[in-house]
Amino acid sequence: MKRTVIPVLVVIALLFLIIAGVFAARYIDRYIPTKDMADIGEVLGVSGEEAAFFYNDERLSGVRVIVRNGQAYLPIVWVDENLNEKFYWDDIEKMLVYTLPDSIVYADRRTQGGNGLPLLLVEEDEVYLSLGLVAAYTDIRSELFVDGVNRLFLYDRWDVQTAGTVDKATPVRVKGGIKSPILTTVQAGAEVVLLESGEEWSRVRTGDGMIGWLQNKRLQESHPKPVISSFIEPKYTNISLDERICLVWHQVFSQNDNQEMERLLARTRGVNVIAPTWLMLTDNSGNYESLSSQEYVDKAHEMGLQVWAVLDNFNRGDNVDSARLFAQTSVRQKLIERLMNEVRTFHLDGLNLDVESISKEAMPHYVQFIRELSVACRNEGVILSVDNYVPSEYTYGYNRAEQGRVVDYVIIMGYDEHYSGGEPGSVASLPFVEAGIADTLASVPAEKVINAVPFYTRRWETGGENPSSTALGLEAAQNWVTENEVALYWQDELGQYYGELTGENSVQQIWMEDERSLGLKMELIDRYGLAGVACWKLGLDTEAVWDVVNENE
Repeated sequence: MKRTVIPVLVVIALLFLIIAGVFAARYIDRYIPTKDMADIGEVLGVSGEEAAFFYNDERLSGVRVIVRNGQAYLPIVWVDENLNEKFYWDDIEKMLVYTLPDSIVYADRRTQGGNGLPLLLVEEDEVYLSLGLVAAYTDIRSELFVDGVNRLFLYDRWDVQTAGTVDKATPVRVKGGIKSPILTTVQAGAEVVLLESGEEWSRVRTGDGMIGWLQNKRLQESHPKPVISSFIEPKYTNISLDERICLVWHQVFSQNDNQEMERLLARTRGVNVIAPTWLMLTDNSGNYESLSSQEYVDKAHEMGLQVWAVLDNFNRGDNVDSARLFAQTSVRQKLIERLMNEVRTFHLDGLNLDVESISKEAMPHYVQFIRELSVACRNEGVILSVDNYVPSEYTYGYNRAEQGRVVDYVIIMGYDEHYSGGEPGSVASLPFVEAGIADTLASVPAEKVINAVPFYTRRWETGGENPSSTALGLEAAQNWVTENEVALYWQDELGQYYGELTGENSVQQIWMEDERSLGLKMELIDRYGLAGVACWKLGLDTEAVWDVVNENE
């Protein structure tokens, strides 16, 4: 009997041990924190010279950051899109250009910083800027960790952070939960920055450059952590007239046209700026044809007018490829030097850029040209103005916000709503003009904005294969209406008169520009507090229209 009882007891004891072992394993698995250390390189997905990149404490896995000789390098494309758009890379001449308000900085792959390290890297056709170079011109702060796995933390926000102090040495884990591997251990009294709070765990950034999760019970009461910037933003000074701008363009095709200036101005009133179309780009090497005249400038000055010479890319521009012209630093330098010589030789008061119909690829290069030219004009003490289309998706690349920072006046060409070769319609309906003003003011201060109005309209003819149109000045349009006894009907929604003439095989239509329609446009200029008006063009006006232009002066 005793021999039978002993084996049973042994079996029971073994079963008890097995059950206890299972429960102990489950307890350990559930309640005992793991001490496993995370493989930081595997967690962050980087090795060698690459760095894990945290931007405002969010990991950007798609941005390649290089650390070489203890210095971090950022992709210029990312810097331009997110931090500072003024870093311009000339891919033709392999040169970095940075434009300040009164000077221009140049660098290439051989240029070294004060630490003897390159300011930029060019690898696999990608350009990388040293962190120090970016920080010299940009309001940012950063921390770089190079303790085996490179980590860069970069910030361009300066809002107050929330920090907490750890009450005892505790691990920071990859994820919330005691079974998640350990990234680092923070010591008692150490401060961590709180990024995200949960019920039991908080996401934190540690002093040794890790972002992970820490148990809330280990955190003492949180407190604000101010972050103060010491960066001094470069100041752009601008030149402006002490009175409302009333500019009129004078289209000049030859020196003979210069002789017409006084005659054409005789019926104007209130004009204080005349902009002759004198400078016409001719090639991709920075050359242009000039029709400048000292006699013209002297007469204009005697009449109390400023002269802003116009530079365009279309009057002699059959061979001009703006993407090539403006993409070369040496060509931009040559063109700017010539323009400044023009300014000094003819005692010009300003330059007016009228660069139109350029490709999307050319736009960043044109904007860089504007930046560089603005430095020369600022140093020379002359006004720089730039003509722009009414804002649209296609013209976004003209970068009106940057223009508004660096130039003196941004001019909206508030016309060509409907244009030759397009569908019939108004040249400048009131909603079109107002939208152009409002959209421009979203990025440019009102005191720098000039709205241009048309002294012309189009007579459209339909009935053939394609619509055709003829541009008519204000007087010519009124004469056509009178001679053909066309009835005009006021269109409230468009802010102008409409009329049509029906023939056997065609219909002629006209959306009139006259004193009434232009008066409504001038009211918009006053209502939005713009710097003034520009008028296209001298010779298409009537004497009566100047009363409207100057009504609220």
